Amino acid sequence: MPSNIRPEDRIILLVEDNPDDEALTLRAFRKSNVSNRVVVARDGVEALDYLFGTGSHAGRDPHDVPQLVLLDLKLPRIDGLEVLRRIRSDERTRLLPVVILTSSREQQDLLDGYGLGANSYVQKPVDFAKFLQAVEQLKLYWLVLNETPQFAT
Repeated sequence: MPSNIRPEDRIILLVEDNPDDEALTLRAFRKSNVSNRVVVARDGVEALDYLFGTGSHAGRDPHDVPQLVLLDLKLPRIDGLEVLRRIRSDERTRLLPVVILTSSREQQDLLDGYGLGANSYVQKPVDFAKFLQAVEQLKLYWLVLNETPQFAT
């Protein structure tokens, strides 16, 4: 996808297994006027299937690649760190911006996330007003200001 794509046309892949956190994130997106299409993957397998057009996403349009992945760590089937490892090890996705968005406060998760190539690590604030501020900052930087390369499909 060309880097001159309009910010509102950029796809966000939200990888989140907790329905409450998913709803909170989507609500924060709406309140922050994030008009991007959001694809939700509820476990690591679904995230990888979407990214690589396999499994249940085998027929997806190859141009529907996300411009940003918001990745939880504590996921069923395949955890977030393994998802990140696979994203970074594949030529098609190795440059894809990945922001870890997690409630984990474990220092080892932080170290592992950056060690595997996360672009950013954001701890989910419990307070909705603070979470809304975090989403505003994510929106401004990752969806408006940041330039991303074209990804192979």
